[in-house]
Amino acid sequence: MNLSTPVMYVKGVGPARAALLEAKGIATVEDLLAYAPFRYEDRSNLKPVARLAPGEMATVIATVRSARLSGFHRRDLGMFEVMLDDASGRQLQAKWFHAAYLEGILRPGLKVAVYGKVEWDSYGGGLSMMHPEFEILAGEEDQGEASLHVGRIVPIYEAAGKITARIFRKLIHNALGALETIEDPLPEQVRRRRGLLERRAALERLHFPPQEEDLRLLNAFRSPAQLRVIFEEFFWLECGLALKRRRARREPGIAFELSARARERIKMMLPFKPTAAQKRVLGEIARDMAAPHPMNRLLQGDVGSGKTLVAAQAAVIAVESGYQVAMLAPTEILATQHFLYLKDLFVPLGYRVALVTGSAGPSER
Repeated sequence: MNLSTPVMYVKGVGPARAALLEAKGIATVEDLLAYAPFRYEDRSNLKPVARLAPGEMATVIATVRSARLSGFHRRDLGMFEVMLDDASGRQLQAKWFHAAYLEGILRPGLKVAVYGKVEWDSYGGGLSMMHPEFEILAGEEDQGEASLHVGRIVPIYEAAGKITARIFRKLIHNALGALETIEDPLPEQVRRRRGLLERRAALERLHFPPQEEDLRLLNAFRSPAQLRVIFEEFFWLECGLALKRRRARREPGIAFELSARARERIKMMLPFKPTAAQKRVLGEIARDMAAPHPMNRLLQGDVGSGKTLVAAQAAVIAVESGYQVAMLAPTEILATQHFLYLKDLFVPLGYRVALVTGSAGPSER
């Protein structure tokens, strides 16, 4: 098995689950390992019922002794209650509101792990958990698999149909175990300079963090494993953009000339003396426009710093070279504002200015 293997061949997947995963964009083993948890829970506080104290967050492994739905005539509005006990001989009640669907899931005799806040039930007496997270520990499940879900920092995944977070943990664990090697695509020099984990270590710690990992960093997506994965995504994005820019530089383009007439027109148009920064930026843009390939430039500045005015000056260079200019805006309101501003600048120069919006009819366009 390797990263490009179809996810269907991961132990525990099969054709039916593969279809559900594909709907989530998970088609290969690599896609599965890239499906990151959206949060983590510390379920390492594993205690017997006899040692629980009100107010603490804890995980308990126990057996369902009784289960019932009560409270309302409408089944979907009722409260589902189960009574749990373990080898300590003490009992813990778990309750879920509006959870009639659990009646067919949590049945007497099942061994389960429940995680939640322990409370004292003043009405019925005894300890309870309201709406705890739970995992069914099936009879055929060995202790190794059970340890994926309790007694540790546990990853929580967004479900994919009937593929729950618990199933995702099992599938990802199976995939990692089946991969003898995971090649690291990041250049070693880059990885070492940035102090990043190797890819395999990052993936293992992303899905199954060691107990010493800081839960706050994990849920802030700032753990070493998460930073490695985030860096890799941006690294390849930047490489793709760099290649795109390189190809663009090789494409033929228009060589615009900053002629004496264009300079005079720009001076005539300006409502005020340009700042030193505006002059510098326009000079850089004019040099780019004079080259015989497309320009790729980002102009950044505060609100009111004159970015639109610089764009208008660049437009004059293009118009005086005999071309039309289109200025694009993300909304019709902004397009209208630009139109009114540029109209005041360009009409005195004898340029025709028009507004074209998405809502304009074909004849108007």
